[in-house]
Amino acid sequence: MIKRILSLLALAVMLPIAANAQKFAFVDMEYILNRIPAYERAAEQLDQLSKRWQAEVDAIALEAQNLYKSYQNESMFLSEEQKTKREDEIIAKEKQARELKRQYFEPGGELEKKQESLMAPIQDEIYEAVKQISDKDGYQVVVDRASAGSVIFASPKIDISRQVLEKLGYSAE
Repeated sequence: MIKRILSLLALAVMLPIAANAQKFAFVDMEYILNRIPAYERAAEQLDQLSKRWQAEVDAIALEAQNLYKSYQNESMFLSEEQKTKREDEIIAKEKQARELKRQYFEPGGELEKKQESLMAPIQDEIYEAVKQISDKDGYQVVVDRASAGSVIFASPKIDISRQVLEKLGYSAE
């Protein structure tokens, strides 16, 4: 029993020492990504695609709006059958606009798929560079400064962003 208590005490004393021996580093993904031309091209391509798709959705929504205005102006002159037909056309156009918007922009939509196909190779390349630097320099944890919201201060000495860029073959300036 005493042996067990002494073992636990020894473990309790050694654990903080072992924890202090771990090496940590930070990267600034925004800094890295902004210096990779392929990322900038991909972001521009996604922006153009998003604008084109939004214009497509807006054009169909405008058609629905124009159909509705026309219906309002002419409704007193239409038979019940004509009114129903026009209402159905308006509803169909509105539904088409919503469906297109969902197809392009909702989670799992075309924009997200395109973003994944363009950005994943860049992110994989960065991850591999970070992993190689971590293996070489003995870092157990590397944290992205942007996503580490609770970090109040991190020494610039442990920021490996420049090393990552150099490993990828880009200028850190």
